[in-house]
Amino acid sequence: MALMKFLFPPSLFVTATSLASFTLMASSGLSELRGKNLEYSKFFNIGSKASDVEKSKLKLPSRIAMATLYTPAFLAGVSSFAIFPDENLRFLLLKSTISIHFFKRVLESCFLHKYSGEMGLDTMIVILSSYFISSALVIFNQHLTVGLPEPPIDLTNPGILLFSIGIMGNFYHHYLLCKLRSQGPNKEYKIPKGGLFGFVICPHYLFEVLVFWGFAFISQTLFSFAYAMGTTFYLLGRSSATRKWYLSKFEDFPMNVKAMIPFLF
Repeated sequence: MALMKFLFPPSLFVTATSLASFTLMASSGLSELRGKNLEYSKFFNIGSKASDVEKSKLKLPSRIAMATLYTPAFLAGVSSFAIFPDENLRFLLLKSTISIHFFKRVLESCFLHKYSGEMGLDTMIVILSSYFISSALVIFNQHLTVGLPEPPIDLTNPGILLFSIGIMGNFYHHYLLCKLRSQGPNKEYKIPKGGLFGFVICPHYLFEVLVFWGFAFISQTLFSFAYAMGTTFYLLGRSSATRKWYLSKFEDFPMNVKAMIPFLF
């Protein structure tokens, strides 16, 4: 099988967790496409559609919720240095990139992003659990490769490149969003401009996808590839929902601006 030239041979456990991860993430992306959106950011309690039960749910300030939901995944990355101290360079790179990415997201949530709403506790728990469990499984599945023959085709260097481009592009477009919402007396949404916002409404999602494919290329396990593919499907669905939201709010929204992939989607 051609794919096995790029992957460590998967065990039954790796195969099962990979299938579960991809299925859950892809299903979430499909739900986003169908309009059943996770309630955070601009999709929190949308207008009059929110029922009294939904409005009575326990909520947290978005800054606290966002920083909290990334923290366990960051701690999973950092703690892996102590749990698995004597591993190879590939494993060291994987642990480092996971830790760097989620530490960046914690810092952005605390100090960069501008917020105008809240997040439901249940939504925060769902996202927190997904990031933490998936990150822990990426690391643990990598540990299971110790002693196995290396894949015939080494993707470590392309993975480092993808991760680097992804994390820089993701930060830059988060900065542009922050700068946009800092202008004026309030923090209302505006049509983003600059960078790749002239081509897609969610370039920060595009670059986040590159980060996760960076993990996958560095790791070269079936689980990391399944997780990256599932994340891609989820963010495609979320970006499509975001584009529809902008179209409904702004009459002057440019129709040529796609959701996440320039010129294509």
